[in-house]
Amino acid sequence: MAQTDMDSGEDGGGGGEPEVIAKASVLGGFTESTEIRALISSLPVVHESIVTLESAIERFLVIMDRYQEQPHLLDPHLEWMLNLLLELIRSEQSPPLLVHLGFKFLYIISKVRGYKIFMQLFPHEVADVQPVLDLLCRQDPRDPETWETRYMLLLWLSMTCLIPFDLSRLDGHLTSDPSQTREPIMDRILAVAKSYLMVTDKSRDAASVLVSKFVTRPDVKLKRLGDFLDWSLTTISQASDQTMGGTVILDGALQSLCYHGTSVCVCSSAPVVLQCLDQCHVAESSQAMLRKLGVKLVQRLGLTFLKPRLAKWSYSGSDSLSLCLLWCSVTAIQVVTLSVCYFPEQLLGGLKDKETIVRWSAAKGIGRVTGRLPRELADEVVGSVLDCFSFQETDNAWHGGCLALAELGRRGLLVPSRLPDVVPLILKALVYDEKRGACSVGSNVRDAACYVCWAFARAYEPTELKPFVTQIACALVITAVFDRNVNCRRAASGTFPYGIDIVVAADYFAVGNLNNCYLSISVYIASFPEYTRPMIDHLVAMKINHWDGVIRQLATKALHNLTPQAPDYMSTTVMPQLLPIALGIDLHSRHGAILASAEISHALYKLANQNNRYYCVDGLKSIHQRVSSLLLMRPAVCSLIENMSVSKMPFKDDPVISEFSYPVSALAALCEQYYQPQPGMADPQMQEVLVSQYIAGLKSTEVLTRCGSALALGSLPRFMIHGKLHQILSGLQQSCSQREVCFTEARRDAAKAMAQVCVTAGVSAQGGSDSVVCEGNVSAVYRALLDCMTDYTLDSRGDVGAWVREAAMTSLMEVTLCVVGTAPQLLSPGLVNGMMCSLAQQSAEKIDRYRAHAGSVFVRLLHSNNPAVPHIPHREELLAIFPTEGAEGLNWNAPSQAFPHITQLLRLPQYQYHTLLGLTVSVGGLTESTVRVCSPVSLCVCIYVPVCVFSVVVCLLLCACGPVSVVSAALCL
Repeated sequence: MAQTDMDSGEDGGGGGEPEVIAKASVLGGFTESTEIRALISSLPVVHESIVTLESAIERFLVIMDRYQEQPHLLDPHLEWMLNLLLELIRSEQSPPLLVHLGFKFLYIISKVRGYKIFMQLFPHEVADVQPVLDLLCRQDPRDPETWETRYMLLLWLSMTCLIPFDLSRLDGHLTSDPSQTREPIMDRILAVAKSYLMVTDKSRDAASVLVSKFVTRPDVKLKRLGDFLDWSLTTISQASDQTMGGTVILDGALQSLCYHGTSVCVCSSAPVVLQCLDQCHVAESSQAMLRKLGVKLVQRLGLTFLKPRLAKWSYSGSDSLSLCLLWCSVTAIQVVTLSVCYFPEQLLGGLKDKETIVRWSAAKGIGRVTGRLPRELADEVVGSVLDCFSFQETDNAWHGGCLALAELGRRGLLVPSRLPDVVPLILKALVYDEKRGACSVGSNVRDAACYVCWAFARAYEPTELKPFVTQIACALVITAVFDRNVNCRRAASGTFPYGIDIVVAADYFAVGNLNNCYLSISVYIASFPEYTRPMIDHLVAMKINHWDGVIRQLATKALHNLTPQAPDYMSTTVMPQLLPIALGIDLHSRHGAILASAEISHALYKLANQNNRYYCVDGLKSIHQRVSSLLLMRPAVCSLIENMSVSKMPFKDDPVISEFSYPVSALAALCEQYYQPQPGMADPQMQEVLVSQYIAGLKSTEVLTRCGSALALGSLPRFMIHGKLHQILSGLQQSCSQREVCFTEARRDAAKAMAQVCVTAGVSAQGGSDSVVCEGNVSAVYRALLDCMTDYTLDSRGDVGAWVREAAMTSLMEVTLCVVGTAPQLLSPGLVNGMMCSLAQQSAEKIDRYRAHAGSVFVRLLHSNNPAVPHIPHREELLAIFPTEGAEGLNWNAPSQAFPHITQLLRLPQYQYHTLLGLTVSVGGLTESTVRVCSPVSLCVCIYVPVCVFSVVVCLLLCACGPVSVVSAALCL
């Protein structure tokens, strides 16, 4: 069943929803009955200790909360649980704390099962009235710790009020002793109910239930109803919703009038009640709960005027419809002047309220009141509901209109002749999405529209819905698969053509993952021809221009995946639609259209290769001219160029190629397709232009230009690097050596690019330094990367030099593994020693992330054996410290695990100095966990390090960390 969303309906523009696929948890019965029985029996003992008491309450809550979605499983066990707890409550040996604990447990049960069902199990004989009333009177209404006791006692008292005897018989002879005055029980109960209607806790709700049961008694109605009604109206007229206290008073008084039993009793005073509501402007209150209660009271009073009789005009084609659809038999003057005009008008206004709870109450009221009207008047109400579906109306009106249509439909009050007017509006509601600033509204409208479809499917015979089935099914499938909001996707997953197959693929849990919906489920559903084109059209019309960039990207990928289902439609219809949008004025539409054009063109190319046929795609090469300069468009144009290149578009020697801005992500594909006259050979002219352009960019005054140029050099294919390697490496090495703070990101990207270039060029011991990594250039590469490992640049963002160090560590590992795999003789002992010592220093880093990265690189190189890295100092000792079998389980992010291993490096002469440097910085760091673990390291200094070296450590501590670390080190001596 599709349930309407009870939230505000706003889709935040942040990160979207969490991608969690829920798992069904269907319970077969109440399996913890033995444990619950033991738990309740132990309460007299456990309540004496706060620890055992809290443990018992927590365990009881955990067990009961499991049955929130299947509370009926508790029904066979409710009676014995109630009896056990009432036995504790009624016992004279039970201290007050134990009594309150018993009521707390009763409340937990009633919360899970629902108070309406659970309260019926309370004993309600004549003998129970006085004890329950007396116990309730002894409670302190202001005690915040015992509100569960008062709540349950009020519910219990409301059941005892149902005894079929005049309450005056319980009073005895009130005046037998003139010296004592006793208040009648009727007055006592009414006084208690009034007092609890004014409290701020949940007891107020239970007091409303008590009033509804109490004032409907014949004896109370005769003697006290008038006084109670006067009190209620006076309270409402004198209270103000501008204060917290006034809001509480109004809430309690309105609740007491809203229950059906009470509203029936006050029917004769309805004009006075309505006049009071108008004078107090309840419908205009700033408090949503008060507006809801006002709407509820209006519908209740309306139902008392419209007496029930069978509405013969209502549609009853489905067996599931209730046959008790009723209409009025009161005089025509009453119907026309009051019921037909006033009540529906008030309820229709509630459909547009800004709060969901008010709209939902108004929708239910419209369904109930309309069921008691003649057909002509009911049709006017339906027409007024349809007026909510105007694009001049807000999303609140659309949501309220959907809820009202669902209520009318499931009650059979929406006759089939109205379906041609209603269905188009519901189809619009299923895709309703209005942008508001950085987010959008409409998820609640779409969810409620799914509820309407659910109601119609169960209200009408298949023959009545047959003309609309295809439209509704396509719209629901699209919502179930492509809606951004998970609640809407789940609400829409239901019965469609090919229903069993589709429901298996797109059930409630499968649609919980957005990526799965767009990229997998959509492909399966599109294999059924009824859904293929509607799904494609929806993506093009509604999703590639969506305000959320994630949705736009997923939509374009979905179009790529759906292209094999309708390739001709994509090439002849969709692509001509996308090209004008890509050159339009709306930024999001242009972005999505470019991405979609790229994805579809690539999919068509792959199909053309498979099927040996040609799909015409024109106009792509003109897109970049208007959009490539915009920041949002650059990734889209990158994707377009990359897909055009891998699709081997016939643009070779076309002037448009020279106009491309060569985005990094597309550069490799572009070069492979258009700058390679022969396999493995670059176009000399373009090679010179590109390499010179990007090396010059490494010297730009703009940091982003430097970053882009470095990354572009790193993405060049091998044939573009051949003959230019020395020039490229020199430029990157020079970029790494410039230590200005403003160019930190450029140094990071240059370090990354250096490894990419080396790996792409390859390694050869006897090769030329202009084409491969060899003896002539390997030392320079390592020197540049090791120099990056000493970058400790600081600015307002903190240790930004860590970005460079991290990139250098990764690059050292990639270059080393590449060299070792081809020509390990190129690695001299000095290079390997410097690399391993620098990694050891970074492994003692104070920042968890970079320490973990350094440690993983250190261990990876140490354990590399295919072949092994040569010349690692103290290899055997290192393997003893970091054994192969335990290295994977070492959590370098945790200082308590990492530093006990790092400190053991102090025993190894080659690593002492660099390890001490790393530890020195960590001891003086600001992170408490790191400092706490590192401080005992000074003990290791005393054990492993000579005094002459320790003096250097003290100097380093003074310079880098201040006197605090020096004192801690000195104390350890």
